[in-house]
Amino acid sequence: MLRNSATQRLRHTLRAQTKTLLGSRGTTLQRALPRVRQPYIQTVRCFSSSQTRSIWIPVDRDTLDEDDPRRGEVFEDETDVVIIGGGPSGMAAAIRMKQLALEADKDIRVMVVEKAGEVGAHILSGAVLEPRALNELIPEWKEKGAPLNTPVTSDSMRLLTKSMSFPLPHPPQMNNKGNYIVSLNNFVKWLGEQAEELGVEIYPGFAASEVLYNDDGSVRGVALNDVGLDKNFQPKDTYERGMHVNAKVTMFAEGCHGSLTKTLVKKFDLRKESDPQQYGIGIKEVWEVKPEKHQPGSVTHTIGWPMDNNTYGGSFIYHLEPEKNLVALGLVVGLDYTNPYMSPFKEFQRFKHHPLVKDLLEGGNCISYGARAINEGGCQSIPKLVFPGGALIGCTAGFLNLPKIKGTHTAMKSGMLAAEAAYEKLFTSDNEVQKGVVLDNYEEKIKNSWVYEELYEVRNCKPSFNGPLGVLGGVLYSGIETLILKGKEPWTFRHKHADWQTLKPAAECKEIDYPKPDGVISFDLLTSVSRTGTNHAENQPVHLRLRDPAKPVEQNLAIYDGPEGRFCPAGVYEFVEDEANPGHQRLQINSQNCIHCKTCDIKDPSQNIDWTVPEGGGGPQYVWT
Repeated sequence: MLRNSATQRLRHTLRAQTKTLLGSRGTTLQRALPRVRQPYIQTVRCFSSSQTRSIWIPVDRDTLDEDDPRRGEVFEDETDVVIIGGGPSGMAAAIRMKQLALEADKDIRVMVVEKAGEVGAHILSGAVLEPRALNELIPEWKEKGAPLNTPVTSDSMRLLTKSMSFPLPHPPQMNNKGNYIVSLNNFVKWLGEQAEELGVEIYPGFAASEVLYNDDGSVRGVALNDVGLDKNFQPKDTYERGMHVNAKVTMFAEGCHGSLTKTLVKKFDLRKESDPQQYGIGIKEVWEVKPEKHQPGSVTHTIGWPMDNNTYGGSFIYHLEPEKNLVALGLVVGLDYTNPYMSPFKEFQRFKHHPLVKDLLEGGNCISYGARAINEGGCQSIPKLVFPGGALIGCTAGFLNLPKIKGTHTAMKSGMLAAEAAYEKLFTSDNEVQKGVVLDNYEEKIKNSWVYEELYEVRNCKPSFNGPLGVLGGVLYSGIETLILKGKEPWTFRHKHADWQTLKPAAECKEIDYPKPDGVISFDLLTSVSRTGTNHAENQPVHLRLRDPAKPVEQNLAIYDGPEGRFCPAGVYEFVEDEANPGHQRLQINSQNCIHCKTCDIKDPSQNIDWTVPEGGGGPQYVWT
């Protein structure tokens, strides 16, 4: 177990890195990040193949001069379990691990590393919470003050046309009796408090940027991101090398399409026996509406307009927080869409002008905006969950129950099961644990749990939307599956393509004429991004890396008319005139705007964008999400 001196060294180093991030003012991360910021622009010039290509690339430490601070001593710390990501699954895993140890009077050290400046700050969801996993994890959650304050009182499902709304039969999977409309941001903060009370060490504001490996290839832990580098990857006066956290077990709870998880999937071929993951982009706003329009506990879901019959998508409208008259509403668009001219952000702005929605919002005030990619592949797309030294948990693995439109309860349960599996491995009869522990018991626990039962029962819902009848065919089949078949059919539909493979050339598609925002119900992109509280430290390396700087112009612009500027819900990417090469365009990356949704990494048809972590503490600061 960890010695006190090592603990003190860790805290000293983290404090030093915090000062690097904030300066010497001694303020908190949250207070240091402004709510509305001036965009910082990182430009990447993209030349044609006949010209020189240039892009900033981090240097190899081993090639640097001996006195370069990037080759300085790296502080290392030892722990039993380190969890990367402080969302619902990561916190549930940490809590369950400490519960088991305390029940058996065992000593175990559990660390959670979270890239957001504050626990919950990067959390975005609908969200209606099914408390099934919470009931198992913390049965006395009501007495402990869990922020589940708005029980669902009514459910409705509607089909939208451009100007009309029609009621639909309510699928049993979408029954929300006993569930709660919550701010997932506040819920995760509360989980963090419960974890800390049990002795879990939580370190927000520090991004894990690299997986560390033992000599035998097993996972050893993670390296935290260096801080104090300028945009050219050169050390500033405030430079601090990132710590190495070594662990017996490393759990990755990064959320959808995690940057480290991508590397693990490739190294250990974790998708060898699974279908490609399917994704959606969720665009969300929180409004304060007029009191007479607020219906606490009301849940409405819609399908149809503004999506066409060939594009998977749907909306949600949740009334929460009675005393504040808050409504969370959003649109989810499947990222397997084919028209490169589609803009999920503009589709959402258009959706709000439907009479059903506009009447609710008129006279109200939009107070928050956000966007996040979500896993939609279901059972077929869950990768192998374990590898020597660690495991994937929560949304990182993809446990969303799509017909329920819920994944928090399954994510939490996966974290709890991983904790139980790790506890069994760590506390063997001889109490000796070797490196590269394989949690093979975790996958067995998942398959024997209600998580797998839920997902297997609805495994054919999402792929049914890709049939010849489109969305309406998917709705019909999903109704039959959830009402009659209930997962007992002897067939399993497959996901045949990754989302980045589905765009058609622009020449084969029709441009979409989106209405201009009115500034009252609908808004322009930068106004919306200002409501996310997004900020990244200026003059730091751009965290959106291009593998080939020529591809955006030569392929994406030439073939797909530059879809980056439309699929990004934060205005990060835009093609502009290249002043140095008149008559040519270049891709400009406004990395300061990035809200960490990961859509670019998923949908880019060239698979040329690599989303990596910025300095810890940067990104959105979501409120009431």
